[in-house]
Amino acid sequence: MRTKTITDIDVAGKKALVRVDFNVPLSSKNPNDNITVTDDTRIRAALPTLNYLLDHGAALILCSHLGRPTSAADKQYAMNPVAARLSELIGRPVQKMDEVVGDSVTAAVAAMQPGDIILLENTRFEPGETKNNPELSQKLADLADVYVEDAFGSVHRAHSSTEGAARMIRAKGGPAVAGFLMGKELDALGTAVSDPPHPYVAIMGGAKISDKIKLIENLLKVADKILIGGGMANTFLKAQGHQVGKSLVEEDAIPEAKRLLKQAANRIVLPTDVIVAPEFSADAPAELVSVWGIPQDQMALDIGQDTIERFNEELQGAQLVIWNGPMGVFEFDRFAEGTNALAKLLAALTNHGVQVVIGGGDSAAAVRKAGLADKMTHISTGGGASLELLEGKDLPGISVLDNK
Repeated sequence: MRTKTITDIDVAGKKALVRVDFNVPLSSKNPNDNITVTDDTRIRAALPTLNYLLDHGAALILCSHLGRPTSAADKQYAMNPVAARLSELIGRPVQKMDEVVGDSVTAAVAAMQPGDIILLENTRFEPGETKNNPELSQKLADLADVYVEDAFGSVHRAHSSTEGAARMIRAKGGPAVAGFLMGKELDALGTAVSDPPHPYVAIMGGAKISDKIKLIENLLKVADKILIGGGMANTFLKAQGHQVGKSLVEEDAIPEAKRLLKQAANRIVLPTDVIVAPEFSADAPAELVSVWGIPQDQMALDIGQDTIERFNEELQGAQLVIWNGPMGVFEFDRFAEGTNALAKLLAALTNHGVQVVIGGGDSAAAVRKAGLADKMTHISTGGGASLELLEGKDLPGISVLDNK
């Protein structure tokens, strides 16, 4: 993907509207509390882009959503704690605005000098944000000379701060480019979509096949093997004629699973054994069984050792591995062994030069929980966006950016 980045443009003396992903966990949802940021990972991830722009003479107007406010009255989602933490991390004052757009913002931006940082209020305090309202988009665009997209987790949504403002900055002759974080995402995931090295192995997990039918169809065009675990494997197993007991199954998706299995020939690899339990519980008694022998009163909650070994065999020799979705109920330690074992296998592959890309969401959380995040080639910051990109969709927040 040949999208321009901040290194392709001159930002000296320019005001840059930077769409960041500061949707971070907070200490409380009570607006009367002293709310703080409890995990600043996403703020830290933006620092290379922000520091580059500052070092090259730009003034920064930052915007992001935070949580799911229903209106500006939801003050527990105000950006104040984010501004405080960003200021600590970046070592500069951050002027937090009480509006997204308006007279106070316009005046503050007019007074900015190179090196200044303004953080706008939560974009979702504006009802027009999620509707990609042209008036809101224009007001955001009027603030800046340059648009920088660095919030990959939001680019699959055509919102005012992710698509509308970028389009309108371009309309007045300004550049719209990717930040470093965004560039890393496009390099890692773009390779998987447009020009993957082979052998290319995709690993799919999570609960539902219906969420990933389009993804699997697209992967079958480019991947050499697709390894499937997690709850979605149950639907495929039932489509093959297995009895899966009380396991999660999407009955409506069984015809689709049969079609995909037929289309894939032998390229879809399913579990051969599973860890079962009588109920969905952290302390439920666990038992290892073959997929041919799942008891009627049990449910599959993880993949078994034989499956892990088979997946390992399929991964040997791979040049690229994409993983999206855990192999079991990794939130419960008893049913996290398959997911953890897979994470260790992928860490070892990365150590031997294989490109291993984790597709965000639960699989990213599982890798972090296993303490192996720094062992992977790339961990996507956008679960939904990474899925849609791998499905082959055009994402509005990417399509709007300048191409090289």
